[in-house]
Amino acid sequence: MSKDLPTPDRSQAHDGTLPEGRVGIALIGSGRMGAFHAETVSLRLPHARLAAVADPAPGAAERLAGTLGADGAYTDVTQVWADPAVDAVVIAAPARSHADLVVAAAAAGKGVFCEKPMAVTLADADRAIEAARTAGVVLQVGFNRRFAADWRAARALLDAGTLGTPRLLRSLTRDPGGFDPSRVRPDTIFLETLIHDFDTLGFLNPGAQAVEVFATAGALVEPEWSDRGLLDTAVVTVRFDNGAMAVAEACFEAAYGYDVRGEVLGSGGMATMGDGRRTGMAFSSAAGRVVDTVRGDQELFADAYTAELAAFVDAVRTGTAAPVTGEDARAALAIALAAAQSVRAGRPVRIDEVER
Repeated sequence: MSKDLPTPDRSQAHDGTLPEGRVGIALIGSGRMGAFHAETVSLRLPHARLAAVADPAPGAAERLAGTLGADGAYTDVTQVWADPAVDAVVIAAPARSHADLVVAAAAAGKGVFCEKPMAVTLADADRAIEAARTAGVVLQVGFNRRFAADWRAARALLDAGTLGTPRLLRSLTRDPGGFDPSRVRPDTIFLETLIHDFDTLGFLNPGAQAVEVFATAGALVEPEWSDRGLLDTAVVTVRFDNGAMAVAEACFEAAYGYDVRGEVLGSGGMATMGDGRRTGMAFSSAAGRVVDTVRGDQELFADAYTAELAAFVDAVRTGTAAPVTGEDARAALAIALAAAQSVRAGRPVRIDEVER
């Protein structure tokens, strides 16, 4: 990405806020999650508008931009940096491009919402954080569970002191299956799935820092891919500097649907989050009791996905800090990298041992 592109005049006030009107947002990456974010910006956020879509795949940007009424449709992402209608970007491109895109967007003066992971190395995470800080732009990372009602309620109990001091924590992600094992890298389960759980553990243990990680993982869903490095099931233990102990687990296939849960046991009680049910209805018959379960992330976390982008738009409009920062993303990344390193080494790995 070029750093010599012209920086558009964003006509900011002296206090860093944008003038009255909707925030112009460009989507970078129009895949499944990107398209969902674009719909959220266009249809659910009154203070934002979809100004442009960028995607290198022929016709992809034009199709989505046309459907949602965006004026810009680019195959070259550098066109976004020079578009004066764009105040901020939502990055939903492949994970290994995230850090470079954050740096380029910041250099162009655009606020940044970046899907997880923000980076895949600590050095790149630091580079992205510094770029946003130097440019004075908002940088928010897409850890949507922080915005889900159950998780926010649990954090409120922690902030109020009702739960007391966290002692044991648990977070899990079980996907509904249907993945292509040929497209899964050995570190995907840590960097792109469990990283949500690692962020959740920090969110539910406020002020604490992870110090040691031990992980075990294997190919239990697609065992024939084991010799090619596939990891589709993992369990990770994390020890924090306040003494709390945590377990995160993930599996790429759960026959009953998409399952995300959390738990905090504190000195004052316990909070549990998530049950995967589509509704509170249960049908009982002679065959037994049946509940209808959620089948996908966009269904389970629809409100949270909207809330996180609404918070980002508000931060860009008002010039205030994002509620989920680059530093938060770096902390989760450090645990993810330590977990991958632990599997390779077959031993616990301290966070200060993690390769940059």
